[in-house]
Amino acid sequence: MACTTILVGKNASYDGSTIVARNEDSSAGQYNEKRFAVMDPKDQVKIYKSVISKVEIELPDHPMAYTYMPEADLSNGVWGCYGVNEKNVSMTATETITSNERVLGADPLVEYKKAEDGKEEVKGGVGEEDFVTITLPYINSAREGVIYLGEILKKYGTYEMNGIAFQDENEIWWLETIGGHNWIARKVPDDSYIVMPNQLGIDYFDFEDAYSDKKEFMCSEGLKEMVEKYHLDLRMDPSEDFNPRHAFGSHDDSDHVYNTPRAWAMLKYFNPKKFRQEEISPEDDDLYWSLVPEKKITINEVKWVLSNHYQSTEYDPYTRDKSSKNKYRPIGINRTNVLGLVQIRPYVKEEIKALQWMALASNVFNAMIPCYTNITKTPEYLGGSFLKATTDSFYWTNRIIGALADPHYHETSAEIERYQIAVNNKVNEMINKFDREFEDVEKDKQKEFCEKANQEISDFTQEETQKLLDKVLYIASNQMRNSFSRSDA
Repeated sequence: MACTTILVGKNASYDGSTIVARNEDSSAGQYNEKRFAVMDPKDQVKIYKSVISKVEIELPDHPMAYTYMPEADLSNGVWGCYGVNEKNVSMTATETITSNERVLGADPLVEYKKAEDGKEEVKGGVGEEDFVTITLPYINSAREGVIYLGEILKKYGTYEMNGIAFQDENEIWWLETIGGHNWIARKVPDDSYIVMPNQLGIDYFDFEDAYSDKKEFMCSEGLKEMVEKYHLDLRMDPSEDFNPRHAFGSHDDSDHVYNTPRAWAMLKYFNPKKFRQEEISPEDDDLYWSLVPEKKITINEVKWVLSNHYQSTEYDPYTRDKSSKNKYRPIGINRTNVLGLVQIRPYVKEEIKALQWMALASNVFNAMIPCYTNITKTPEYLGGSFLKATTDSFYWTNRIIGALADPHYHETSAEIERYQIAVNNKVNEMINKFDREFEDVEKDKQKEFCEKANQEISDFTQEETQKLLDKVLYIASNQMRNSFSRSDA
């Protein structure tokens, strides 16, 4: 899927948490409802079968419980998106990334081929549909997640290029698939943040570390041999650092309107002085993969960045100057399904360290709320499976608000902003209160406490979101083209 990801190391975040966030954006013209769910270990399948690739995988015994964000309509697969398991380990799935013909010729993608013309069916590899379900319940750390998924890729391959984040309290690892079976992974520096806009992003790789201590780099065991055999290394001087982006990535004209401008917008926000000094362009091919931010990064700033539509620039689709609007693909796009953010906090009890934040539908017009993950059930407003538009669903209410507000952006923006501020303020207040109260909760009541806390957050959010819908509907109704100033009153 066309997505945008940001990773924040623990020393770059405002409170020492690791933060991983991703917009899951569907393909053009598609809108996929997501719901907040939790998988009981007894309900985890033993034999997993992919809808897209038809591959069948026997899963290990003793899975952990985990939260995830599946599709409401499971006919196309689970698409777990992101979540947290019992050990407070999180993963995303996936940032669809790009590659080039040299890589895909050397290690072709493992694509499904149906039986036809007398030929037998050929099952494909694994992909975004599958990764959370077959990985998250079985890993005990971010590092272990990389190794575990690496073995799956070695055995089954993948039919697409993927970028996947693994996160625990101390570390974040970013894995990128290279062709059908190979992969690289790099630990996110603790003092830095990473931006990923649908491109292969890692711009430095240390093969020596990856093939020895694996302190900050890991890769598939045959990757170095593949690089040499198929002439993937483009360095003029072998003594220079190896750049995976040059060897494995793409450099297409489409990158300059679809991918790099998003990286530019995020990096420019967190490092404005650097970007002013270096005069970096939205179409630069060598934008930074990681940077130390100029100040520590907050949750609300991550939400703002993942809602960005090039505000205060000529590229803003809502600008009244039409010369350059819609030139670049915005981060905050109409077809976002969910903004999923996981914050793993080192300063609270183990049972409530992980907060799973979510914002549904187009981020320009929504607000992001947190939920505890130490639970057995989710609120109906967040977790119900509604296949048709309804105001009983957080996703659908936000989708309706966005569609109504978008053509009346300037008239509704003040109401949207008031709603976002009110929700931001209140949910942070509520989490602080619940964290304090949790200190006195007995062990056997902890899950029940977290579920009640999530329900309170959901109820508040539902009330505020309905109020916003009422206001936006009123404004949009007054702006209808068949309006007429005279009435019978």
